[in-house]
Amino acid sequence: MIEPIQIRKCAALEEFHECVELQRRIWGEKELEVEPATMFVVAAHSGGQVLGAFDGKRMVGYTLALAGLRDSVPYLHSHMTGIDGEYRDRGIGRMLKLFQREEALGRGIRLIQWTFDPLEFRNAHFNLNKLGAICRQYFPNLYGLTTSPLHRGLPTDRLLVEWNLDSKKTVAAIGDLAHEDGFEAPVRIEVAKPDGGAGESAEETAKMQETLRSEFTNWFARGYAAVGFQTLSASRAYLLTPWSDF
Repeated sequence: MIEPIQIRKCAALEEFHECVELQRRIWGEKELEVEPATMFVVAAHSGGQVLGAFDGKRMVGYTLALAGLRDSVPYLHSHMTGIDGEYRDRGIGRMLKLFQREEALGRGIRLIQWTFDPLEFRNAHFNLNKLGAICRQYFPNLYGLTTSPLHRGLPTDRLLVEWNLDSKKTVAAIGDLAHEDGFEAPVRIEVAKPDGGAGESAEETAKMQETLRSEFTNWFARGYAAVGFQTLSASRAYLLTPWSDF
């Protein structure tokens, strides 16, 4: 009998070291600056979260979140989530996020934020459609230029995700009541698909980043928020509406 994946809070120093080792397995030492065990200790003891996904006794995923305070309102900044390569596409990321939400709400925290690369379209779909989050801020080159292959030699532009944990949009999304591919919106930021099924070239990716940066900066300044991501046969698009609607 296959045991289900278990999600729970991590508290022991040994588990924090497991998170560090899992980082190395997922991304490798040379592809990112590995967060040390001390960061996980600090997060767990200062109001943040260290959550683990376990297959039996084996940790196969984790989430690290830090406590934040803005305008006297507490929130969590979800800094990092990683899933072991053998366990991807099994819904573990969603399980971690739903547990993260319940744990936060249990402490009276109603907002979780994190950043993601707007060129990572699977993440866009997951964050906006499957979780019901929105984006209203765009940070050009947030972490600076790096040598990591993960960043493809591009500026580290990021969208800031706002996950309002008890909003109608979130409740509908996590209950699978929302439309899978979003909905009609007054503004669409189109992202063309490459011809022939191949991935984008480095030049095409850089141009796409410039377009997204310009469009998001413009529309966010005008009071719009990204609320969905749509994939069609010939294109992909971020969907935006006035953020006051949410």
